[in-house]
Amino acid sequence: MSNESALEQASDISTSRKAIRVAVASKNPVKIDAATESFTKAFPQFKLEVFSVDAPSNVNDQPMSALETKQGAINRVKYCQEHHQADYYIAYEGGVDVLDGNPSTYAVVCIADAEKLQTGRTASLPLPTFIYEQLRLGKELGPAMDRLFNTVNIKQKGGAIGQLSKGLETRKSIYVSATLLTLSVFFYPQLY
Repeated sequence: MSNESALEQASDISTSRKAIRVAVASKNPVKIDAATESFTKAFPQFKLEVFSVDAPSNVNDQPMSALETKQGAINRVKYCQEHHQADYYIAYEGGVDVLDGNPSTYAVVCIADAEKLQTGRTASLPLPTFIYEQLRLGKELGPAMDRLFNTVNIKQKGGAIGQLSKGLETRKSIYVSATLLTLSVFFYPQLY
């Protein structure tokens, strides 16, 4: 099949149904909103049916490595696939690791349909040493940030990203960006 034929066929895929059902592997409003906004942008011609599932990650509450973070997102999606019917399944797992010599936070996004599972990652945010040390002692990022900045439940709002970037970016904004990039393999499955 030529590249032109593959591209034409990929364009036809997105117009073959009237509704898309999306399972979000979280009850966190930020994650639900990010998935809803992403799929609305990606598939504007469809009616979206988005529902949330309290899906376990089966990793530590605060993943401290890229591998553990990725596995948490995959575990959440697989749980949803086993227990719910949807066209797409999506999970976000926030993690911490030392990237390029700096303690940083980021999230892994995992998206699956009936045939493919794909992961992607958000941009990373350097963490203050004090926060990183709290995480190494077993604290979660959200509560550690709440203590430092005297906030309440920051993880279900702008997150550490919103606080440390002075609101220029938020958890939701980086989740949306990573989701749209990860969806690219579903837009053009013949190319991947």
